[in-house]
Amino acid sequence: MKKKLSRVNMVVLVILLMLPVLAQSQDSNFGNWLIYIGSKKLNNKWNLHHEVQYRNYDAIGDLEQLLLRTGLGYTFNEGKNNVLLGYGYILSENYVGDTNNKVSVNEHRIFQQFVSKQNIGSVVLSHRYRFEQRFVEDDFKMRFRYFLAFKIPFKTKEKGNSKFYLSAYNEIFLNTKSSVFDRNRSYGGLGYTINKNIRVEAGYMNQFFETTGRDQFNIITFVNF
Repeated sequence: MKKKLSRVNMVVLVILLMLPVLAQSQDSNFGNWLIYIGSKKLNNKWNLHHEVQYRNYDAIGDLEQLLLRTGLGYTFNEGKNNVLLGYGYILSENYVGDTNNKVSVNEHRIFQQFVSKQNIGSVVLSHRYRFEQRFVEDDFKMRFRYFLAFKIPFKTKEKGNSKFYLSAYNEIFLNTKSSVFDRNRSYGGLGYTINKNIRVEAGYMNQFFETTGRDQFNIITFVNF
């Protein structure tokens, strides 16, 4: 009976997190993001973050954005917290109006972030606060992002957790100038832990702005070494 209740609770949680998606996805288009997120442990405290995201307007082949990100992080509080200073390069291929023509936009980004993790039973809860200074061609912008994520492992008949888990997050982006609201991302997916260093996820993400939205199918690989 307890197992059935725990499964129901997980389903309810995912549905609640996906409500913004269901509300906005009606007018959005479908794309694909291929994501690699890596972390190299330099010692017990310091780590090197590296990340590649290949974002497409459609299934694959119609580049929307290429994102490269790296940073140096410091872990404390027995591994529960991490502060990081990073740099990102973003190449965007934006369509011009309703035409098939594209224009390339280059962005260099400096960012600072703080990540805090906590366990509630077997559920891993993550908070990420990120502040960005964005150099977009000849324009300068600043933005704040708040990311809340859940990682919920499946239970096995034996003691311990399955290698499969549910993953869900919501992230809101706020500009320092008008308009303040920039965008919101909601995601729900299924993950698999290959070993202690590698895990993969596949899931659905909706990104919406004030009046428009886009849907993505995300494939994510996490590597720690």
